[in-house]
Amino acid sequence: MTIKNSIEVKNLVKTYGDVYALKNVNLQIAQGEYFVLLGPSGGGKTTLLRSIGGFIRPDKGSVAINGKNVDNLPPDKRPTSMVFQGFALFPHMNVSQNIGYGLKIKSISKDIIDEKVNKMMNLVGLSGLSERMPNELSGGQQQRVQLARALILENDVLLLDEPLSALDAQLRKDMCIELKRLQKTVGITFVHVTHNQEEAMSVADRIAIIANGELLEQGTPREIYSNPKNKFTAEFIGEKNIFKGKVLDFNKKLINVDIIDDTIKIANLNYDIKTNQEIYLSIKSESIDIIKKNKIEKSISKNNETINGKVSEITFLGQFVRYLVVLNNGKEIQVRTNHEVKGLKLKDNVALSWNIEDFLLHQN
Repeated sequence: MTIKNSIEVKNLVKTYGDVYALKNVNLQIAQGEYFVLLGPSGGGKTTLLRSIGGFIRPDKGSVAINGKNVDNLPPDKRPTSMVFQGFALFPHMNVSQNIGYGLKIKSISKDIIDEKVNKMMNLVGLSGLSERMPNELSGGQQQRVQLARALILENDVLLLDEPLSALDAQLRKDMCIELKRLQKTVGITFVHVTHNQEEAMSVADRIAIIANGELLEQGTPREIYSNPKNKFTAEFIGEKNIFKGKVLDFNKKLINVDIIDDTIKIANLNYDIKTNQEIYLSIKSESIDIIKKNKIEKSISKNNETINGKVSEITFLGQFVRYLVVLNNGKEIQVRTNHEVKGLKLKDNVALSWNIEDFLLHQN
């Protein structure tokens, strides 16, 4: 069965004076997909979201929803609902009045509104709070009210602009679970903007990386994290080490790369490269083993590459321990493990080891 597109963005351009907020962005989002726009602040994520919702008119390009062009439709005529960054609740209305407000201005009868509001409150976990005022609610409860107010309109697309940014870390994790559950329950398309990679990974079916007004790449959370195509993505997602290097020589299986007077081997994963070409390399901090020098011979497998260095910092992070190692060429590299390496101290000489396929090559 062919999955239809819920949203199709073609060649979208938006400028503010000489600054490009969006540079010729093309994007397709499938019906019923939880899609996340992820990137740094000021990168263009919210501009793209608001262009889809009709709150911003792009300079060029088009937006189609469910196969119909919506360029000339205002926000209230598009099949979209918006959840804004702040809680944006009416302070003089209680929970049920806030949730039902959108139906009330459409002149829906009170009996139907009450029925839909009760159903929606149950769906988002607000049962028993109908008479509460916004200032009597926690941050998480206020966000649930805003979600209910958007979902009750029964539009085809829910747009979420940094919906969890005002919440503390633990509540944000809890709300990620709730958002994913809600999306699967109602079955509509969610488009979610965030700069928080953990949040994006928790909820998304697919992620698009946006920076400097450009859509750099997109894929599933696993694809974006494990095999980033773009240097910016490699730097932005997870704790990765980025090196600038030069291709010394290569064959079908291996590439020899110079990284500031150190030479390492990486697997040739069908890269389009040339000898003496400048490239960028990345490796996840958790893909590196850190080994005390007197244990090297017993610990390293034949398919691993190694490099020497000295421990300059050890940081305990709860679930993980992060080691900062200075290589012989002065370059620093991060190593993250789920346990402390027994007996390893600051200024100890170590070898860093990794599988040759763990280093990825980026040409930009």
